[in-house]
Amino acid sequence: EILTKSIRPLPDKFHGLTDVEKRYRHRELDMIVNESVRTTLRNRSTIVREIRDVLHERGFMEVETPALHAQPGGAEAKPFETYHNALGQPLTLRIATELHLKRLVVGGFERVFELGRVYRNEGVSTRHNPEFTTVEVYQAYADYTDMMELTETLLKKSCVAINGEEKVEYQGTMIDLPGSF
Repeated sequence: EILTKSIRPLPDKFHGLTDVEKRYRHRELDMIVNESVRTTLRNRSTIVREIRDVLHERGFMEVETPALHAQPGGAEAKPFETYHNALGQPLTLRIATELHLKRLVVGGFERVFELGRVYRNEGVSTRHNPEFTTVEVYQAYADYTDMMELTETLLKKSCVAINGEEKVEYQGTMIDLPGSF
């Protein structure tokens, strides 16, 4: 129920918000009329919580690394540029969290991760946002098989948290996750 006067009528709930431009410029309207959008946001929150829980259970330390860099690095992408008035120098928004996390491992932190925003100044569409969240995980003395097992666990636990089982439907196809990938 809405407890305030509405100056403009809401979009028709039966047909939903069909104007793609309006959906992306007015996300609040999209959320009001499209249950699937609200479900997606709830699921994302659950997945992020599951990722954190699994990594903390395994002894990983969550860190926050700088978002402003004097020199971009860690990925091949065009950065957003800004200027720091107090320092009097140009800076860029990070395009990856990789380099600072690797420095932490070299400095003696054997298991680190960051769920962090990255910014890439490249194209924009309904399928590509130049600002997005990544999870990067680094573990000393681990090899690709350890990282594969961790990735499988993260996917399975997230799937169970959302669906109650290790199955997920993707583009009309049911995918069964038990066992090793």
